[in-house]
Amino acid sequence: MLTITALGPFQAWSGGTLLDLGGQRQRAVLARLLVAGGRAVPVGTLIDELWPGEPPAQALSTIQGYVSRLRRALEPDRAPREEARVLISAPPGYALRAGTEQVDMWRFESLVKSDGTPAQVWAAMDTALGLWRGPALAEFGELGWATTEAGRLEELRLIAVERRADAGLALGRATSLVADLEAHASAYPLREEAWRLLAVALYRLGRQGDALSALRRARAAWRDELGLDLSDGLKRLEADMLAQRLEVPRSAQTAGEPAAASARLEVPGSAQTAGEPAATSATAPLRVLVADDQALVRTGVRAMLAGEPGVTLAGEAADGEEAIARVAETRPDVVLLDIQMPRLDGLAAARRILAEDRPPKVIMMTTFGSDENLHAALRAGVSGFLLKTSAPEQFLAAIRAAAAGDALIDPTITTRLIASFAGRSDPAAPPALAGLADSQLDVLKLVARGLTNHQIGQALSWPEQEVAVMVKSLLEHLGLFDRAQLVMAAYESGLVTPGEKPYFSSL
Repeated sequence: MLTITALGPFQAWSGGTLLDLGGQRQRAVLARLLVAGGRAVPVGTLIDELWPGEPPAQALSTIQGYVSRLRRALEPDRAPREEARVLISAPPGYALRAGTEQVDMWRFESLVKSDGTPAQVWAAMDTALGLWRGPALAEFGELGWATTEAGRLEELRLIAVERRADAGLALGRATSLVADLEAHASAYPLREEAWRLLAVALYRLGRQGDALSALRRARAAWRDELGLDLSDGLKRLEADMLAQRLEVPRSAQTAGEPAAASARLEVPGSAQTAGEPAATSATAPLRVLVADDQALVRTGVRAMLAGEPGVTLAGEAADGEEAIARVAETRPDVVLLDIQMPRLDGLAAARRILAEDRPPKVIMMTTFGSDENLHAALRAGVSGFLLKTSAPEQFLAAIRAAAAGDALIDPTITTRLIASFAGRSDPAAPPALAGLADSQLDVLKLVARGLTNHQIGQALSWPEQEVAVMVKSLLEHLGLFDRAQLVMAAYESGLVTPGEKPYFSSL
């Protein structure tokens, strides 16, 4: 089946084979038809939007050539005179005919706009967010229509994050949501729903002081940015917390206290009370496959996942070849992959796994991180590195970060290992860092040292949310997808070198 992805690298696949869509402008024709959502786009509109300002004299024949080559790529088995079924002529232009399940951005939008019980909404939003592999339509960022559509999709992504969290609170999952909501509110401090959800999650855990502190931070951000006080809704929430008028689910109450009345949730096949764990089959937990030749490591990961809500073990493998086979069988969301294994090492296995259609996220594990393959694996697109001695919280944070489209690298690996490969030229490396302001370079250096946004804020005396905005701007400026690639850009460009003492250009 033909599938087209735009939520990250723009690609088309047929039966597991990556299709050649040609050069960037030819690819832009298909992307523009994708944005039209199946509606016809006139040829004149395609010309104006692909060549803003002054199109070439042969623009019409060039577009026709692009369409002809795209048709051959999308339908390689179509007979020469057979009518196209995917990229069709729709006078006065062209249209894309595909099912919602074939196009990730169409499927994403359909899922975000779906409704149902909290368990159903949780599963739908989880699936929708799992479709993202990076910024939408990033390679067409210089074209106005692509920028507009990318902004629309990003807004839908934020709505999906918040709808998932709202459903999770209804299902009694405040514990597993707080960290994600803290990051979400810090990155988008002007979103009322982000602060409401964070405050409610903290309150549900019995952390009333932290909940009120979150609302104070929201008030400070709004006053600094907009000159406004909190909205009426957040003010009412604050007043209800101060008066302790909000109900706390049974799971957050002290033993022996009477439980507050809670609403019933209708879940297919069971009767469930808000605050109790939802049925696994209805909540689509993150499925993790662990591949390591040491049985002790696999046992430890199995025990760690067993006690974590919203995460489950999808399978195990003892070598690289078995890992590839298990991924094909179980289709996990995340793979924890040892870098040193018999038969086929972790790096080779990661490359093959990530080359598949709709691959899972891959997190590499290492014992002490002295292997040069770490550098190559980051370039291959893995979503993080962890020492096997890391705390369970670090493993779980890495799994959730990878599933959300981000990356987490153990700071020890960042400082001790990646630095040893600094200065190596790489034709695939991001362009030089020219054009970055001193403040941006300061933040990039600290990211490369493995610091979190909170730690960077402390080092530079900045609010944490300002750091989050700066990191996002760096990703956009350099055309990168995640924090791991920022680390590589800093080392490969020579901005940070092994053994260098912390130095900030603006200090």
